[in-house]
Amino acid sequence: MVAKKLKKHSMDFGKKERVLNYTCYNYQLSRPNKVGAVMALIRECQPKTIEEWEKWYFEKAFTESKNSIKITPEILTELGKRLHEKITEVVIPEWQAAFAELSLQDCIDYIYNLTINRTYDGFIREKSVINDGLSKHFPEVKFIESDNDLDHAGDIDYLGFVGDKAFGIQIKPITARANFGNYSISERMSANFRDFEQKYHGKVFIVYSLDGEIGNKDVIKEIEVEIKRLKKD
Repeated sequence: MVAKKLKKHSMDFGKKERVLNYTCYNYQLSRPNKVGAVMALIRECQPKTIEEWEKWYFEKAFTESKNSIKITPEILTELGKRLHEKITEVVIPEWQAAFAELSLQDCIDYIYNLTINRTYDGFIREKSVINDGLSKHFPEVKFIESDNDLDHAGDIDYLGFVGDKAFGIQIKPITARANFGNYSISERMSANFRDFEQKYHGKVFIVYSLDGEIGNKDVIKEIEVEIKRLKKD
């Protein structure tokens, strides 16, 4: 049986794709708070043609933000203009300066640091958040590290078991450039969090580590509410 060849509608940007992807991701220009929950919308629509999907999107799409607004073609155009501005005014100058200074030793040190130093720092950070933070707040909860498959597929670092049910914990560092006040999860992560909730019945919480301590203290109250819910269900 010959496999059906799917027609592709995506544009090919060639070598420009990497810089477009990098900038769009770094400046969060395709997040749900900018363009809406596109995967949820297209699954709701179940379109047979791209024209059907395009029409549905502009009829139904709203930004996922505190002051939600309806998305129009003009809004997507404005996001494109902002993308161009970031690339030309910020990214290109930064990369040109980096290229001029980059050495062979930088590349060797980077790979070593990424593999050894950062992995160890992340491991210690996770342990501290759980053992010195959440475990002390919730001694009745059994926290275990996620297995490799779950960590890779579901973006979950730890599971907190309440009886035979569990909530998930993702631990992220707070850095000077991206703190928990402006972090926005991707649609892929949102979908994985929903899958986790269906399997384990508990929500997933993002805990931000500030030097091994919990940076977003409000998450403790949210977890407390979730534990009470899991005990009742």
